[in-house]
Amino acid sequence: MNSIRKLLRDLRGELDEAALVLPVLLLISLGLVNLGILGFAAMNAGNAANYGARMGSVAQSDPTGVAASSAYQMLSAAPVGTYAVTVTGSGLPGDMMVVRVSYTVPNYFAGLASLFGVSAPGEFTSSASAYFRQEGW
Repeated sequence: MNSIRKLLRDLRGELDEAALVLPVLLLISLGLVNLGILGFAAMNAGNAANYGARMGSVAQSDPTGVAASSAYQMLSAAPVGTYAVTVTGSGLPGDMMVVRVSYTVPNYFAGLASLFGVSAPGEFTSSASAYFRQEGW
């Protein structure tokens, strides 16, 4: 019986330590997941803008439509958050075609941040742009 009490007394210190460390580790893990999602959305938007601008710059007819549909096609492969694509350019040879992909990703850490008296936005919003010259045929 004494050995069981001794064992429980020994475990008590470890449980106290775990009770202090575990919440901190969970908050750090949640923050890292949140930043990972934001990074993935940024890379996804940048790649879609680049692909859309490249496809639109070599299109012979309706280059802005081709650029927008190509960008949306890339975004549909791995959707994280919400995206909006805008394309500008006249379609004339040598003119600059600009594809801008704006994205919004939810911030899962915002609710927890308010518990610590810190204000955090509910969503992260940013954009990625790509510039290509319209090819002449």
